[in-house]
Amino acid sequence: MKGHFNVLEQQLSDAQSSAQFQENTARELKRDLSKVTEIFTNQVHSLEGRISQLMSEKELMYKELKSAQANVQDEARRRQSLEAEVVRLKRSKTDNCAEESKTLCGMVRSGSGLGSEAFMSKSGNFKETLASQRGTISKIFEEVGLPNVLALLKSEELEVQIHAVKVVANLAAEDINQEKIVEEGGLDALLSLLETSENTTIHRATAGAIANLAMNVSNQALIMNKGGAQLLANIASKTDDPQTMRMVAGAIANLCGNEKWHAMLKQDGGIKALLGMFQTGHTDVIAQIARGLANFAKCESRVISQGHKKGRSLLIEDGVLSWIMANSTMFPPSTRRHIELAFCHLAQNVENSRDIIITGGIKELLRISRESSRDDARTLAKKALNSNPAFLKEIQ
Repeated sequence: MKGHFNVLEQQLSDAQSSAQFQENTARELKRDLSKVTEIFTNQVHSLEGRISQLMSEKELMYKELKSAQANVQDEARRRQSLEAEVVRLKRSKTDNCAEESKTLCGMVRSGSGLGSEAFMSKSGNFKETLASQRGTISKIFEEVGLPNVLALLKSEELEVQIHAVKVVANLAAEDINQEKIVEEGGLDALLSLLETSENTTIHRATAGAIANLAMNVSNQALIMNKGGAQLLANIASKTDDPQTMRMVAGAIANLCGNEKWHAMLKQDGGIKALLGMFQTGHTDVIAQIARGLANFAKCESRVISQGHKKGRSLLIEDGVLSWIMANSTMFPPSTRRHIELAFCHLAQNVENSRDIIITGGIKELLRISRESSRDDARTLAKKALNSNPAFLKEIQ
């Protein structure tokens, strides 16, 4: 019994050790379960918070979407209203296509270097029509807003695009509108149209708008730096429409009135484009060519006389002198005066003396000094003849 008792005691001790071990294991499992439960609870709370955040974002996005849809609908209504107004203007227009071209041409004013005389039609009725159209366009501009007008330049409908360009061109004819047009990206849109469009009417209207913007010195810098002169030269080489050429020539002529851009203008083909458009034989185109050459020569002569530049004239390098000698007496008085002024300003530069003598320019200077209808041209011709030793030698 004592031995049996010892066995039972040992079994009891083993059972107690086993129970203690199981109790410790259970306690550890309970701790692990508590940690897992806590982690799970935290994750659930985090997910609930994220779900709540996503729901809030969803509601916000829904509100923004509704607001955007409302804005799009408002913009669509405004655009439809503007397109309807453009169509109404188109239907109400009584002028024929030629008169429309003249309207655009009328907006190209004389550039810096030759005063600010408006380049307008002499017809009284035509001026009244132009004033009426500008009044209507200004009214549309006030009601619709420039950004919406410029947005129509990208319209997929050609007719809407054409009339939008004409509206911008008319707005650009007023100095007060030019800064707004440039600030709202209008110049970039016009240059893009000039580059991408294949429509002659758009080319004509766009060139007219750029010509008006080129009346401003700061705009001239933007036009040149954005490749405007090269785009204008490209249009001149592709078109056979006289009115489009007139617009292009007017724009280049205005750019010629700023000596800062003469080298770039020559490099981008602006001068050769002017001479190339002479082949049209169209009087108004040639008038703009002559005005551009006079602007260029006058500005260049002023810079040389001030000692800021030396050397042979850029115009002579592109063959302008030969062109002047061949055409100085062929055109109406107004065009002839510009050509005479251009030639007399070239003659003020002693570096041009040899070219002038070789092309027979002494006789032309003598003729201008005696026969020109402009006092300033006669004065410049006499000054060149009397101050240049090479010219005096040729006269003797």
